[in-house]
Amino acid sequence: MNGLIPEAYAQAGAGPAGSQFAPLVMMVLFIVIFYFLLIRPQQKKAKEHQAMLGNLSVGDEVLTAGGIVGRVHAVGDTFVTLEIAVGVHIKVQKFQVSSLVPKGTFKSA
Repeated sequence: MNGLIPEAYAQAGAGPAGSQFAPLVMMVLFIVIFYFLLIRPQQKKAKEHQAMLGNLSVGDEVLTAGGIVGRVHAVGDTFVTLEIAVGVHIKVQKFQVSSLVPKGTFKSA
């Protein structure tokens, strides 16, 4: 019956010298992959969003994180006033502006 199960022999030596660093190399490799696939694109997107918020000006048409489309009426340090209908203005936090929409998207008639 021993013919089906090969016998395992323990070696007295530690094996190849590089084998003790293999887990460390794999950990570093995973961190590098994680950085280039997840962290770096996230940082790039955050920088682009900050630049977009810094360049907001009166008259820009924007979309908020809540799905509200409006025209920028006033820009402050932390808040933006949006005109969502004729004579209707709301104040939202600046970081809630998710994107600029093309001119003419918002019709406030």
